[in-house]
Amino acid sequence: MRIDIITVMPEMLQGPLTCSILKRAQDKGLAEIVVHNLRDYTLNKHRKVDDYPFGGEAGMVMQIEPVDRCISSLKEQREYDEVIFTSPDGEILSQPMANTLSMARNLIILCGHYKGVDYRIREHLVTKEISIGDYVLTGGELPAAVIADSIVRLIPGVIGDEQSALSDSFQDALLEAPVYTRPAEYKGWKVPEVLLSGHLARIAAWKQEQAMERTLRLRPGLLKGLE
Repeated sequence: MRIDIITVMPEMLQGPLTCSILKRAQDKGLAEIVVHNLRDYTLNKHRKVDDYPFGGEAGMVMQIEPVDRCISSLKEQREYDEVIFTSPDGEILSQPMANTLSMARNLIILCGHYKGVDYRIREHLVTKEISIGDYVLTGGELPAAVIADSIVRLIPGVIGDEQSALSDSFQDALLEAPVYTRPAEYKGWKVPEVLLSGHLARIAAWKQEQAMERTLRLRPGLLKGLE
């Protein structure tokens, strides 16, 4: 898989994209993540990528020309499954969405910034808009890193124990059951006896029961996916 990220602040992505699972995936050759500085695609000497909005509204707006030049340049080199725009009013990122995107070959992620982007970018260049929550951030760089992480970790071979990813929260519309490790008792706080029993059927039933209870208590809205 290849992910091309377009941004006006590439330095914000250096840390998240070069550590942990994302670094491992790239070292293994299972994923390639390339960051593009949008300013490299401007034609003005000041490398400006924004301008005042028509209509007199406050704030600055990302211009369509450098974005189009960058996306067009990338599309000349390969085909892309999706051109994603990080936007607070996009579709909320979910595990099923990450599952689907993890099967793509090539993705572009455009990081929003300033007041927003010229709406023609969203009308003509973007194929999918994704939000990571109902709040506003300074830019789309952190959401782009979150999206990339949620996708890449699902690629076969990236995580040593692939069953671990399949049992994550939200994979079956439920939160994950509690997990424990050694010691079995600490300060009088004990691990549930069923997990020490070695009885796989009972353990599986306990995990399912706990997942349902936690979901009902903490995120009841998720249970609509089971209806």
